[in-house]
Amino acid sequence: MAHEKVLTPLEIYKVLEQSNCKQCMLPSCLAFAAAVIGGQKCLDDCPHLAKDVIQSLAANLQKRSTVEPLQAEFMAKLLQKLQKVSFAHVANERGCDNDGDVLRIRSLGKDFHVEHDGGVRSECHIIPWVEAPLLSYICHPTHKQITGRWISFREIKGGIDWRGLFQSRCETPLRLLADKHPELLKDIVELFMGEEVEGFDAEIALVLHPLPHVPILICYQVADGELESELNIFFDECCAVNLHIKSIYTLCAGLVQMFENIALNHY
Repeated sequence: MAHEKVLTPLEIYKVLEQSNCKQCMLPSCLAFAAAVIGGQKCLDDCPHLAKDVIQSLAANLQKRSTVEPLQAEFMAKLLQKLQKVSFAHVANERGCDNDGDVLRIRSLGKDFHVEHDGGVRSECHIIPWVEAPLLSYICHPTHKQITGRWISFREIKGGIDWRGLFQSRCETPLRLLADKHPELLKDIVELFMGEEVEGFDAEIALVLHPLPHVPILICYQVADGELESELNIFFDECCAVNLHIKSIYTLCAGLVQMFENIALNHY
């Protein structure tokens, strides 16, 4: 059975006027194309697209829900950078497999296939909180191998500015989830190829790999008498080199949202 072709931002960009007129309220046509794929804009938000072109594109347009802080301009810049990346050069360094113009990256036990035109394929549903950090990981100018040394979010460049948001959108909701569903963290290990680890002052300590060289450590201590429960998320020191702080936040916020959905549907 034939599958419909899923459009990429660059394929939409090719049929645009490419004048960057900003009538769609975005700074560039490439940003508009990325916003259409992300579900933030509709094709008819471009005043220069003919109706017949919109109809032909719409048949193959797979709309996706957006998760903050996904921004169309950020995605557009990533797509431009991706064109200049040598997959053969970065594959081994970043723990990926290269097959010509396709890069295969393992994320939480699932394979994601990234093409040079920005297309991302996987056996699971592609969601923006995975897609944006995935492309950022490939395009990031610096890279470091896993060190085994753990640091807090605030120790990452820019982490102090993002700390309040990270705590309110990542650590606190995940702690409340673990309080309500004590089995959730152990189930996460099974579902996402995680690993329980020892040597930390926590009831449960587990490591997940949202990207090959971006391991995160979740430490959870259950409530004890008058002492409230505690949950902290740590990052291997290499994460500060391999991803921008915004992408690290996006990954963690997306993970927590996914865990919330799992809890809602299975407990």
